[in-house]
Amino acid sequence: MIQRRLTGAMLALMTMAEAGAQTENLAWHGFVAQGITSSTDSHYITDDNDITAELTEAGINATYILNSSLSVAGQLVYLDGGNRFSPGTRVDYLFVDWRVRQQFDWQLNVHFGRYKNRHWLYSATQDVPQTRPSITLPQSIYYDGNRDVALSSDGIAIQSTSSGNTGTWDVRWSYGRSPLGKDDSKKLLSPQVQGRVKQDFVHQFSTYWRPDASQLQLGVSLLQSEFTYDPAKQDILLSGDSMIDRITLAARYDSENWELSMELLRDRLIYQGTFANGLNLDVDKTGEGGYIQWRYFLTQNVTALARIDTYDVDRQDRKGKLLEQSPFGMIPAHYGYMDEITLGLSVDITSQVRLSGEYSRVRGAGRIAPVLFPDALIYAQPYWSNWSLQLMYWF
Repeated sequence: MIQRRLTGAMLALMTMAEAGAQTENLAWHGFVAQGITSSTDSHYITDDNDITAELTEAGINATYILNSSLSVAGQLVYLDGGNRFSPGTRVDYLFVDWRVRQQFDWQLNVHFGRYKNRHWLYSATQDVPQTRPSITLPQSIYYDGNRDVALSSDGIAIQSTSSGNTGTWDVRWSYGRSPLGKDDSKKLLSPQVQGRVKQDFVHQFSTYWRPDASQLQLGVSLLQSEFTYDPAKQDILLSGDSMIDRITLAARYDSENWELSMELLRDRLIYQGTFANGLNLDVDKTGEGGYIQWRYFLTQNVTALARIDTYDVDRQDRKGKLLEQSPFGMIPAHYGYMDEITLGLSVDITSQVRLSGEYSRVRGAGRIAPVLFPDALIYAQPYWSNWSLQLMYWF
């Protein structure tokens, strides 16, 4: 119901954008991206090593200025990423932006509605293909299975930007929750569950600092979220509660011809569940991971990328040996970690058209699916690979 209402409101905003595209109060933009992709020896993107055109992104976003301190912003997109996430149309964000205060060196904004997550280096740009550094982002931080949950939430967000002798500070706080459908519940837990996972809340805080006259940016973000399971009348899972605590450290350096960025995370998962067969599951584990990424601007129109990305599901079991002792059936050890090397190249054919390609070689499968129950795992060999080629146009 909420999704339908948001879609209706977003369509109304798009209608306003089309009707008043030339007015000073309204700005709108869009993008279309289509490509081909494949994953070999895994079902991360495609099944049976197939090559598919399920690499589609199309969206339109608009901002309407109500007065000097209020505006409305939203984005409607269609996505098809193979097995990475559920295909279809969604409202990525739709919120009221209230500029509470604006001075020469300080600005304070409050967002109400489906606000956009701006707490990580690329979280604010991950939804638009031409603003991402690569076709797929590092999975240690930007896990595809959580794309919609991580991108935006329904609630309130506050952002403060200030400049002074010490540099520029961005401080952000948000509190809300994201709606989850039955398909999301099956992916998170098991295809056999009949109920629904609900996010009770997600609470986030972050701050980023750029020293004065410097190309260096440093940041830290904190996240806490809780989920509950609402079972169906006949279900294999009678109850379930989980909590996630995460801390992320970030750094980026921008030079004239290259950019170096990295993010490191530690997240703790606590899960308790009661099953109809009498079994109880009590999980308390801490995962660790991160990436380092280098982009080199070969020419004004050509950019090369190299990235190393790593994640361990449990820092006390980095080789995944304890997964083989799961009471619900053996989980192969290589689902306890995931190490990935990515090489990419993008060419700006015109100022509004780009062709991007990338190849990744992967060891392990700990970040392509939640690692709780064997029947929820996505098939992958201990070593596998994936590649993508995508043409994008924006206006």
